[in-house]
Amino acid sequence: MSAASKARKDEQQGASPEDGLSGAERAAVKQRAAELRTGARRGKDKAAADERDVLEKIAQMPQPDRALAERVHEIVLAAAPELAPKLFYGQPAYARAGKVVCFFRSAQADGQRYSTFGFNEVANLDEDGGLWPTSFALTELTEAGEETIRTLVRRAVS
Repeated sequence: MSAASKARKDEQQGASPEDGLSGAERAAVKQRAAELRTGARRGKDKAAADERDVLEKIAQMPQPDRALAERVHEIVLAAAPELAPKLFYGQPAYARAGKVVCFFRSAQADGQRYSTFGFNEVANLDEDGGLWPTSFALTELTEAGEETIRTLVRRAVS
């Protein structure tokens, strides 16, 4: 792709030439900054407030993302009760010791074709061979998909 066509594409998607971020990306960065500010002010009740924020965010999602996010939330907390729900760039995430282990990204919120369930670097997923999964496209949850998430979340926190 030529520089001119990339600039046109970025402009169409709302990216500003000076920072290279689209409007949606800038909004996500602002949301994350607000999450950090709010979290610093919450003190002892932070965990409960963080979970309420996640549940509110999920409730605001349009279907079918809401159903997927609700089910992922249940699976993650059942598989690894030690993970704490929190917002991460305005989307549901699950952290240990304040560090996000795994997250759900809404397709509709991101303007994408599919939602994503993924893992950050702190997840203990490293396998021999130097190749392991870090995120998955998610359009529906079958029993096999649910079991895959359970297994990976358990391994991620092991």
